[in-house]
Amino acid sequence: MWRREPTLRELLLLVILGGLSFGATLIALKGWQGLVLSFGDNGAYLQVATAIRHWDFHDLDIQHFMGYPYSIAALSLVSRLPLAFGLRLIAGVGSVVSTLLVARLFGTWVGAYFAFLNFAWLQISFLGGSEPLAVALGLGAFWSFRRGHTLLPALLGALATTVRPLMFFVLAGIGIASLYHKRCAKFLGALALASAVGLLYLWPLAHYFGDALLTVHSYTTRDYGAANLTGPHGRLFGWPFHGIVVGTMLYPAPLTNMILSFLWIALVIAGAAAMFRRELREYWRANLAEAVFCALYVVTIFCYDYLLWARSNFIRFAIPVLPFVFFALLRWLPKDRRVIWCLSVVGPVLAACSAVGIRNLHFH
Repeated sequence: MWRREPTLRELLLLVILGGLSFGATLIALKGWQGLVLSFGDNGAYLQVATAIRHWDFHDLDIQHFMGYPYSIAALSLVSRLPLAFGLRLIAGVGSVVSTLLVARLFGTWVGAYFAFLNFAWLQISFLGGSEPLAVALGLGAFWSFRRGHTLLPALLGALATTVRPLMFFVLAGIGIASLYHKRCAKFLGALALASAVGLLYLWPLAHYFGDALLTVHSYTTRDYGAANLTGPHGRLFGWPFHGIVVGTMLYPAPLTNMILSFLWIALVIAGAAAMFRRELREYWRANLAEAVFCALYVVTIFCYDYLLWARSNFIRFAIPVLPFVFFALLRWLPKDRRVIWCLSVVGPVLAACSAVGIRNLHFH
């Protein structure tokens, strides 16, 4: 009985249970007040969403890609919901949609491990963050592409790119797969649509800030100035593992944090190696777009060279590629639904404790 693969309905129930566990833990720890606004980059996202809502960009400091704030502002405009509530609602819905899409693409075992193992994913799902929206759009693009569509995947991939820049590899995968299968007309149509979305995104930046690539340039200037750090920080990208190794030596962290980070780094490396198994070769041939995305994304996150963030934020950076990692490692993962039920409670509880602890560390 417990060895049977979870159903989609059961997986959805587990996600709800995880959300309740996360929320109950925050209330028990009295850590929920003000946590949403102070967590991660939520304050910056809400500032941009407010500017978009009123279309007033005066004295605005753009720090991140603006797809997430655009969606928050659009939801608030249509529904009259507060922006802060919209920030959490979009992240929560994006998380649920992402989990269901992972289950559709790779099976519910993979969907369950994706939903509950990563603390960073749980925190941004329930407190707010851009990754759930980006992952939902990216996986939606692949789901649609598998069904023979071209324009819808291009649209979803382009929207995902406005949320998180590395989701551009979704478009790269779709484009390369289209050309490989000699669908030149569909490729050109997808390219035109994605380019139109990109131009619409760039126009306000060019018009109001004089720099169409402002959100790209922010990734080379914001992190270390905002953190008021001194010393060597590295470049945006460099040699594989350089940022992780050198950053660990220059910026020590608590032992538990180091262990957790390196466990996830090892897991992604193991998953990347497992992707070359003979039994998966036919799968990658049949789903070339996903193979291209996965390969480019894995290489890029290991080449990320900002020394402070390369290791410490690896758990978050790896989120979009984790479905592929768990899929490649599926034969070695426990297939007992009791394990999944346990993870659906323990994972969110520990993630909530970690979120409150992070807040206390940085803001008190």
